[in-house]
Amino acid sequence: MIPFNKPFLCGSELDFIKDSIDRGKLSGNGYYTKKCQKFFEDRYSIKKCLLTTSCTDALEMASILLEIGKNDEVIVPSYTFVSTALAFTRQGAKVVFADSLSTHPNIDPNSIEKLITERTKAIVVVHYAGVAVNLKEIMLLCKKYKLFLVEDAAQAVESKYNNSYLGSFGHLSTFSFHETKNIISGEGGMLCINDERFIKRSEIIWEKGTDRAAFFRGEINKYGWVDTGSSFLPSESIAAFLYAQLENIDLIQAKRLQLWKKYNSLLSGLNQLGKIKTALIPNFSLTMRICFILFSTIQKLEQT
Repeated sequence: MIPFNKPFLCGSELDFIKDSIDRGKLSGNGYYTKKCQKFFEDRYSIKKCLLTTSCTDALEMASILLEIGKNDEVIVPSYTFVSTALAFTRQGAKVVFADSLSTHPNIDPNSIEKLITERTKAIVVVHYAGVAVNLKEIMLLCKKYKLFLVEDAAQAVESKYNNSYLGSFGHLSTFSFHETKNIISGEGGMLCINDERFIKRSEIIWEKGTDRAAFFRGEINKYGWVDTGSSFLPSESIAAFLYAQLENIDLIQAKRLQLWKKYNSLLSGLNQLGKIKTALIPNFSLTMRICFILFSTIQKLEQT
């Protein structure tokens, strides 16, 4: 059997995990959690990042922060993983599916406006395979109708829209570190907050509805239960594994790009003969992530 994917290991993961154990704090929001969060904030120009146990958890946090409820509608892509929609249906919202482009699985901006109603509260975009959605058009719709934009950038670490990193555009954005992604921790995710009004509450939701994070920073003399939330933060061993990968992100991405170029070259002949049709990568999508599940982007395969 050919495996679906082979997790890439840098070699320092076990060393970092051992170091996290030696530091004596195994639960979340410790040394390595903070290092991972700062890495994302600094490298991708994001105001606040919170490490989560999965991208699904990050999306659920986004749904809570936006106060999505049963009277709301949320527009999501038709072509995506179940978590993109599940996070909002769990809050009682009606999910409205928008169509894909004819040239790529990404959401078609021209299919969105006709779906907007007085109940629409947010638009969720997925940068499928790390290829950027046309954010300019969608951001204009969000501004026109006063809607929130959520970027599901699960597959889009290091990818850009024009000259800015994906994950830095939405009011809220999410990443995945599942073992099938480029940068991994087995399971894991990240919530990114680009709208400052959500920063304070995001920490509370992240910490089981308590103001515990503020307590550990010395901002308050005791902490308590102040809001809804859950235990969304991962253990330090997961964060340590992830940070080993982040330290080697340039190496990992270069290797992935090399592999994609090889696949692309070998498939080009079939593409020219019309035997297959690969996804079109738009000029505004500056990405090294297009190798992810290459065969999932093939739209037509004829009998040879």
